[in-house]
Amino acid sequence: MATATVTPTAEVVNAPASTTPVTLTPNAIVKVREIMSTQDPIPAGLRIGVVGGGCSGFQYSMSFENQSGMMDKVYRFEDLKVFVDATSAMYLSNCVVDYVETLEAAGFKFENAAVKSTCGCGSSFSV
Repeated sequence: MATATVTPTAEVVNAPASTTPVTLTPNAIVKVREIMSTQDPIPAGLRIGVVGGGCSGFQYSMSFENQSGMMDKVYRFEDLKVFVDATSAMYLSNCVVDYVETLEAAGFKFENAAVKSTCGCGSSFSV
């Protein structure tokens, strides 16, 4: 499994690639593109965010979007647009999103250095 990351380019002013809150691995980019291609109509990009909930206080969210919101920053990972709202960006600092497949399960995995603890099931976290 490749562990290299793709450096994004920011589409918004004052958001250089070095300050990108989240990074997607090549595996994650490929899987998102694959899932997007099955949507009708094909979405403009992927929204990655953090929402309140779960046992530990916060949960990651991923959804497809047709356009960016007023408070979003838009990042490019190759040809994939990723939308991140300003509030979520604070919790996603230095977060890496990967797609992993094992014998037991397959899915997107978030590696976030800012996380202080997670719940027992691993679906929520606290900072």
